[in-house]
Amino acid sequence: MGVFSLINQVTATAFLFPGQGSQQVGMAQSAAATYPAAQAALDEADAVLGFPLSRLMAEGPEADLTDTFNAQPALLAASIALMRALESEMGAGDKSGGQQVYVAGHSLGEYTALVAAGSLTYADGLRLVRERGRLMKEAGERSPGMMAAVLGLDEATIAKVCAETTAGVGVAEIANDNTHGQVVISGDRAGMEAAMAALSAAGAKRVMPLAVSIAAHSRLMQPVAAQLQAAIDATPLLAPAVPVIGNTTGLPLATVDDIRRELGAQLTGSVRWTATIQWLEAAGVTTFVEIGPGEVLSGLVKRTARGAKRVNVAEAEQVAAFAGGVG
Repeated sequence: MGVFSLINQVTATAFLFPGQGSQQVGMAQSAAATYPAAQAALDEADAVLGFPLSRLMAEGPEADLTDTFNAQPALLAASIALMRALESEMGAGDKSGGQQVYVAGHSLGEYTALVAAGSLTYADGLRLVRERGRLMKEAGERSPGMMAAVLGLDEATIAKVCAETTAGVGVAEIANDNTHGQVVISGDRAGMEAAMAALSAAGAKRVMPLAVSIAAHSRLMQPVAAQLQAAIDATPLLAPAVPVIGNTTGLPLATVDDIRRELGAQLTGSVRWTATIQWLEAAGVTTFVEIGPGEVLSGLVKRTARGAKRVNVAEAEQVAAFAGGVG
């Protein structure tokens, strides 16, 4: 389906979609200026959401684009615009040669992956992540929190230190197991400050607070979990046309019920990105293609699947280069 039927390499490929934090003013604009299909995707986002999201993506201000309520649909729209540009560049017809294709997305990017895999329509995906962003912002306002990256300690050690130091103090939990030696924790200020000090004392190379005001992928999101699950359950879904690897399990989401459970669970559960990339590598993936702004996921792949080829598709020239390499 779509661009996935147009790959003619012999080895397996995984398409990866970035999550919140990768947004940047100007994202997908060169593709939109070059490919009418990409511009049409941005126009559709404006129409579906009822406000000029594409103008915010193009012009900012950055503070408004970074707002969780806007960043989530903007990132989905940017990645899908780039996907549409790839489809346009590569043309129609099946050139797959039987190659296996997989998709995965980091946190918010999981919704983009489901759109790319044909499980979720683009319009429904935009509406759903807009609501997800609204609810997560609301949860953050109710229960302010923070997140921090921990470098140089393994996941098990971090989980143990967080549990021991926050009992009766607050909340600090693993939000993202991103790659070997890079884990993100999430929680309220009291719990996080205690955990961060303890992790530094336990030998972490660095413990760096992130520029966010919500405790994503932690129990602080629980107050809005029922509302998000209701929105997920009300959204039509299909079984994916290509395997989608789930955030919370690091395993394929085979059925609609699997997808609904996964999308609800990842609001408060951790993103097991290391396990996701390891599963893909074990399945034979040798090329990872990050579609969307930035190179965050490519950097994580570099540390987890060291021998794999990494490709970024964020600008018009990268669309053309990738299409030229496989078309």
